[in-house]
Amino acid sequence: MSELSQIISTLPSLRLTVDAHGLMAKKALGQNFLLDSNITDKIIRSSLDAQNKKSFSDDHVYEIGPGPGGLTRSILKANPQKLTVIEMDERCINIMEEIRDKTGNVLEIINDDALRFDFTQQEKYPKQIVSNLPYNISVPLLTGWLKNIKEYSALTLMFQKEVADRITAQLRTKDYGRISILAQLQCKITRLFDLNPECFVPAPKIWSTVLLFEPQPNPLTLTQIKKLESLTTQAFAQRRKMIRQSLKSISDLEQKCATVGISLTSRPEEISPQQFLELSAQI
Repeated sequence: MSELSQIISTLPSLRLTVDAHGLMAKKALGQNFLLDSNITDKIIRSSLDAQNKKSFSDDHVYEIGPGPGGLTRSILKANPQKLTVIEMDERCINIMEEIRDKTGNVLEIINDDALRFDFTQQEKYPKQIVSNLPYNISVPLLTGWLKNIKEYSALTLMFQKEVADRITAQLRTKDYGRISILAQLQCKITRLFDLNPECFVPAPKIWSTVLLFEPQPNPLTLTQIKKLESLTTQAFAQRRKMIRQSLKSISDLEQKCATVGISLTSRPEEISPQQFLELSAQI
Protein backbone atom coordinates (compact mmCIF):
# COMPACT_ATOMS: atom_id res chain seq x y z
CA MET A 1 0.00 0.00 0.00
CA SER A 2 1.39 3.40 -1.00
CA GLU A 3 1.82 6.21 1.51
CA LEU A 4 -1.08 8.12 -0.05
CA SER A 5 -3.29 5.03 0.18
CA GLN A 6 -2.48 4.71 3.87
CA ILE A 7 -3.36 8.37 4.44
CA ILE A 8 -6.66 8.01 2.55
CA SER A 9 -7.57 4.98 4.65
CA THR A 10 -7.46 7.15 7.81
CA LEU A 11 -10.02 9.69 6.52
CA PRO A 12 -13.62 9.64 7.82
CA SER A 13 -16.11 7.77 5.63
CA LEU A 14 -17.69 9.73 2.79
CA ARG A 15 -21.10 9.54 4.43
CA LEU A 16 -19.71 10.98 7.65
CA THR A 17 -18.00 13.72 5.62
CA VAL A 18 -21.24 14.58 3.80
CA ASP A 19 -23.16 14.69 7.09
CA ALA A 20 -20.51 16.79 8.83
CA HIS A 21 -20.62 19.43 6.09
CA GLY A 22 -24.39 19.32 5.50
CA LEU A 23 -23.60 18.54 1.89
CA MET A 24 -26.89 18.12 0.09
CA ALA A 25 -26.35 17.89 -3.67
CA LYS A 26 -27.38 21.00 -5.61
CA LYS A 27 -29.36 20.37 -8.79
CA ALA A 28 -28.29 23.74 -10.20
CA LEU A 29 -24.66 22.56 -10.11
CA GLY A 30 -25.48 19.20 -11.71
CA GLN A 31 -24.37 17.37 -8.58
CA ASN A 32 -24.92 13.64 -7.99
CA PHE A 33 -22.44 12.20 -5.51
CA LEU A 34 -20.69 8.82 -5.62
CA LEU A 35 -20.18 7.68 -2.05
CA ASP A 36 -19.20 4.04 -2.67
CA SER A 37 -15.40 3.68 -2.73
CA ASN A 38 -15.73 0.31 -4.47
CA ILE A 39 -17.20 2.11 -7.49
CA THR A 40 -14.75 5.02 -7.50
CA ASP A 41 -11.85 2.58 -7.16
CA LYS A 42 -13.30 0.59 -10.08
CA ILE A 43 -13.34 3.73 -12.26
CA ILE A 44 -9.65 4.31 -11.62
CA ARG A 45 -8.69 0.64 -11.93
CA SER A 46 -10.62 0.23 -15.20
CA SER A 47 -9.05 3.34 -16.68
CA LEU A 48 -5.51 2.39 -15.71
CA ASP A 49 -5.97 -1.17 -16.96
CA ALA A 50 -7.26 0.07 -20.34
CA GLN A 51 -4.22 2.36 -20.60
CA ASN A 52 -1.83 -0.45 -19.55
CA LYS A 53 -0.74 1.62 -16.56
CA LYS A 54 -0.32 0.66 -12.92
CA SER A 55 -0.65 4.15 -11.44
CA PHE A 56 -0.82 7.88 -12.21
CA SER A 57 2.76 8.36 -10.97
CA ASP A 58 3.81 10.08 -14.23
CA ASP A 59 0.67 12.18 -14.59
CA HIS A 60 -0.79 15.48 -13.48
CA VAL A 61 -4.45 14.55 -12.99
CA TYR A 62 -7.32 17.05 -13.07
CA GLU A 63 -10.73 16.40 -11.52
CA ILE A 64 -13.77 18.59 -12.20
CA GLY A 65 -16.42 18.96 -9.50
CA PRO A 66 -14.98 16.61 -6.85
CA GLY A 67 -17.96 17.06 -4.52
CA PRO A 68 -17.37 15.21 -1.23
CA GLY A 69 -14.19 13.65 -2.61
CA GLY A 70 -15.02 10.02 -3.35
CA LEU A 71 -13.30 9.94 -6.74
CA THR A 72 -10.64 12.29 -5.38
CA ARG A 73 -9.65 9.70 -2.80
CA SER A 74 -9.47 6.95 -5.42
CA ILE A 75 -7.29 9.10 -7.69
CA LEU A 76 -4.94 9.86 -4.80
CA LYS A 77 -4.64 6.16 -4.02
CA ALA A 78 -3.32 5.74 -7.59
CA ASN A 79 -0.37 7.95 -6.63
CA PRO A 80 -0.57 10.89 -9.07
CA GLN A 81 2.39 13.18 -9.63
CA LYS A 82 -0.12 15.91 -8.79
CA LEU A 83 -3.91 16.17 -8.52
CA THR A 84 -5.69 19.45 -9.27
CA VAL A 85 -9.37 19.67 -8.34
CA ILE A 86 -11.55 22.42 -9.80
CA GLU A 87 -14.67 23.14 -7.77
CA MET A 88 -17.23 25.96 -7.62
CA ASP A 89 -19.06 24.88 -4.45
CA GLU A 90 -17.47 26.41 -1.33
CA ARG A 91 -18.81 23.54 0.81
CA CYS A 92 -16.78 21.08 -1.26
CA ILE A 93 -13.71 23.33 -1.15
CA ASN A 94 -13.74 22.91 2.64
CA ILE A 95 -13.74 19.12 2.25
CA MET A 96 -10.86 19.29 -0.24
CA GLU A 97 -8.87 21.41 2.21
CA GLU A 98 -9.35 18.74 4.88
CA ILE A 99 -7.93 16.13 2.49
CA ARG A 100 -5.01 18.40 1.57
CA ASP A 101 -4.21 18.86 5.26
CA LYS A 102 -3.52 15.11 5.32
CA THR A 103 -1.97 14.56 1.89
CA GLY A 104 0.06 17.74 1.43
CA ASN A 105 0.85 19.63 -1.76
CA VAL A 106 0.18 16.70 -4.09
CA LEU A 107 -3.40 18.08 -4.00
CA GLU A 108 -4.03 21.50 -5.55
CA ILE A 109 -7.44 23.14 -5.05
CA ILE A 110 -8.87 25.68 -7.50
CA ASN A 111 -12.15 27.43 -6.67
CA ASP A 112 -13.33 28.26 -10.18
CA ASP A 113 -15.67 27.40 -13.04
CA ALA A 114 -14.13 24.60 -15.14
CA LEU A 115 -15.66 26.14 -18.27
CA ARG A 116 -13.39 29.16 -17.78
CA PHE A 117 -10.27 27.32 -16.64
CA ASP A 118 -7.41 27.23 -19.16
CA PHE A 119 -6.01 23.72 -19.00
CA THR A 120 -3.56 24.39 -21.86
CA GLN A 121 -1.50 26.80 -19.74
CA GLN A 122 -0.66 24.20 -17.11
CA GLU A 123 2.51 22.13 -16.67
CA LYS A 124 3.71 20.20 -19.69
CA TYR A 125 4.19 16.79 -18.13
CA PRO A 126 1.43 14.31 -19.07
CA LYS A 127 -2.04 15.54 -18.16
CA GLN A 128 -5.10 13.39 -17.57
CA ILE A 129 -8.62 14.44 -16.67
CA VAL A 130 -10.61 12.06 -14.47
CA SER A 131 -14.07 13.22 -13.53
CA ASN A 132 -17.67 12.44 -12.72
CA LEU A 133 -18.71 15.44 -14.80
CA PRO A 134 -21.51 17.79 -13.76
CA TYR A 135 -24.19 16.56 -16.17
CA ASN A 136 -25.40 20.03 -17.14
CA ILE A 137 -22.01 21.09 -18.60
CA SER A 138 -20.54 17.74 -19.66
CA VAL A 139 -20.76 18.26 -23.45
CA PRO A 140 -19.32 21.83 -23.48
CA LEU A 141 -16.43 20.64 -21.28
CA LEU A 142 -15.74 17.62 -23.48
CA THR A 143 -15.87 19.70 -26.66
CA GLY A 144 -13.30 22.12 -25.26
CA TRP A 145 -10.94 19.29 -24.31
CA LEU A 146 -11.37 17.54 -27.66
CA LYS A 147 -10.33 20.69 -29.50
CA ASN A 148 -7.02 20.62 -27.59
CA ILE A 149 -6.73 16.85 -27.16
CA LYS A 150 -2.98 16.87 -27.86
CA GLU A 151 -2.61 18.45 -24.40
CA TYR A 152 -3.77 15.24 -22.69
CA SER A 153 -2.65 11.64 -22.47
CA ALA A 154 -6.19 10.50 -21.62
CA LEU A 155 -9.61 11.57 -20.36
CA THR A 156 -11.65 9.30 -18.07
CA LEU A 157 -15.12 10.81 -17.87
CA MET A 158 -18.57 9.89 -16.61
CA PHE A 159 -21.64 11.03 -18.56
CA GLN A 160 -25.34 10.42 -18.61
CA LYS A 161 -25.68 7.19 -20.55
CA GLU A 162 -27.67 8.91 -23.32
CA VAL A 163 -24.80 11.38 -23.82
CA ALA A 164 -22.25 8.55 -23.86
CA ASP A 165 -24.42 6.82 -26.46
CA ARG A 166 -24.25 9.94 -28.66
CA ILE A 167 -20.47 10.22 -28.26
CA THR A 168 -19.88 6.58 -29.26
CA ALA A 169 -22.73 6.32 -31.83
CA GLN A 170 -22.02 4.57 -35.10
CA LEU A 171 -23.17 5.40 -38.63
CA ARG A 172 -26.86 5.02 -39.48
CA THR A 173 -28.08 5.28 -35.90
CA LYS A 174 -30.35 7.89 -34.35
CA ASP A 175 -27.67 8.94 -31.85
CA TYR A 176 -24.99 9.63 -34.47
CA GLY A 177 -24.28 13.34 -34.76
CA ARG A 178 -21.82 16.19 -34.38
CA ILE A 179 -20.32 15.12 -31.04
CA SER A 180 -19.89 11.54 -32.34
CA ILE A 181 -17.91 12.83 -35.32
CA LEU A 182 -15.60 15.17 -33.42
CA ALA A 183 -14.95 12.72 -30.57
CA GLN A 184 -14.22 9.77 -32.84
CA LEU A 185 -11.90 11.75 -35.11
CA GLN A 186 -9.92 13.03 -32.13
CA CYS A 187 -9.87 9.94 -29.90
CA LYS A 188 -9.99 6.22 -29.52
CA ILE A 189 -12.97 5.82 -27.18
CA THR A 190 -13.38 2.86 -24.81
CA ARG A 191 -16.63 2.27 -22.97
CA LEU A 192 -15.51 1.13 -19.52
CA PHE A 193 -18.83 0.38 -17.78
CA ASP A 194 -22.34 1.64 -16.99
CA LEU A 195 -23.61 2.66 -13.54
CA ASN A 196 -27.06 2.14 -12.07
CA PRO A 197 -28.78 5.31 -10.78
CA GLU A 198 -28.83 3.77 -7.29
CA CYS A 199 -25.04 4.19 -7.14
CA PHE A 200 -25.52 7.94 -6.63
CA VAL A 201 -26.80 10.27 -3.93
CA PRO A 202 -29.31 11.55 -4.82
CA ALA A 203 -30.21 8.87 -7.37
CA PRO A 204 -30.73 10.46 -10.82
CA LYS A 205 -33.44 9.17 -13.13
CA ILE A 206 -30.95 7.92 -15.68
CA TRP A 207 -28.03 5.50 -15.97
CA SER A 208 -24.46 6.77 -16.28
CA THR A 209 -21.50 5.59 -18.35
CA VAL A 210 -17.73 5.89 -17.89
CA LEU A 211 -15.74 6.47 -21.09
CA LEU A 212 -11.99 6.54 -21.69
CA PHE A 213 -10.71 8.89 -24.41
CA GLU A 214 -7.18 8.37 -25.76
CA PRO A 215 -5.90 10.84 -28.39
CA GLN A 216 -5.52 9.66 -31.96
CA PRO A 217 -1.91 9.75 -33.27
CA ASN A 218 -2.60 12.80 -35.46
CA PRO A 219 -5.44 14.84 -33.94
CA LEU A 220 -7.12 17.61 -35.91
CA THR A 221 -5.90 21.18 -35.78
CA LEU A 222 -8.15 24.00 -34.59
CA THR A 223 -8.49 25.16 -38.21
CA GLN A 224 -9.65 21.70 -39.31
CA ILE A 225 -12.09 21.54 -36.41
CA LYS A 226 -13.57 24.94 -37.25
CA LYS A 227 -14.29 23.84 -40.83
CA LEU A 228 -15.65 20.49 -39.66
CA GLU A 229 -17.97 22.09 -37.10
CA SER A 230 -19.32 24.52 -39.68
CA LEU A 231 -20.10 21.68 -42.08
CA THR A 232 -21.65 19.32 -39.53
CA THR A 233 -23.75 22.11 -38.02
CA GLN A 234 -25.20 22.80 -41.46
CA ALA A 235 -25.77 19.12 -42.24
CA PHE A 236 -27.34 18.06 -38.94
CA ALA A 237 -29.58 21.12 -38.69
CA GLN A 238 -31.76 19.21 -41.19
CA ARG A 239 -30.69 15.66 -40.38
CA ARG A 240 -33.66 13.99 -42.06
CA LYS A 241 -32.99 15.72 -45.38
CA MET A 242 -30.62 14.55 -48.11
CA ILE A 243 -27.45 16.60 -48.24
CA ARG A 244 -28.24 17.89 -51.72
CA GLN A 245 -30.82 19.96 -49.83
CA SER A 246 -29.16 20.62 -46.47
CA LEU A 247 -25.78 21.50 -48.03
CA LYS A 248 -27.06 23.17 -51.19
CA SER A 249 -25.36 26.47 -50.31
CA ILE A 250 -21.93 24.85 -50.90
CA SER A 251 -20.60 25.61 -54.37
CA ASP A 252 -19.78 22.65 -56.64
CA LEU A 253 -21.32 20.36 -54.01
CA GLU A 254 -21.76 17.40 -56.37
CA GLN A 255 -18.14 17.42 -57.49
CA LYS A 256 -16.78 17.84 -53.96
CA CYS A 257 -18.95 15.02 -52.63
CA ALA A 258 -17.94 12.73 -55.49
CA THR A 259 -14.29 13.31 -54.63
CA VAL A 260 -14.80 11.78 -51.17
CA GLY A 261 -17.33 9.14 -52.17
CA ILE A 262 -20.49 10.78 -50.82
CA SER A 263 -23.80 10.53 -52.66
CA LEU A 264 -25.98 13.64 -52.83
CA THR A 265 -28.89 11.45 -51.70
CA SER A 266 -27.11 10.63 -48.43
CA ARG A 267 -28.45 11.87 -45.13
CA PRO A 268 -25.99 13.15 -42.51
CA GLU A 269 -26.14 9.98 -40.39
CA GLU A 270 -24.94 8.00 -43.43
CA ILE A 271 -21.70 9.97 -43.81
CA SER A 272 -18.64 8.78 -41.86
CA PRO A 273 -16.49 11.05 -39.68
CA GLN A 274 -13.61 10.70 -42.16
CA GLN A 275 -15.84 11.65 -45.10
CA PHE A 276 -17.11 14.73 -43.25
CA LEU A 277 -13.50 15.68 -42.53
CA GLU A 278 -12.42 15.26 -46.16
CA LEU A 279 -15.43 17.21 -47.44
CA SER A 280 -14.85 20.04 -44.94
CA ALA A 281 -11.27 20.35 -46.17
CA GLN A 282 -12.61 21.35 -49.60
CA ILE A 283 -14.83 24.13 -48.30
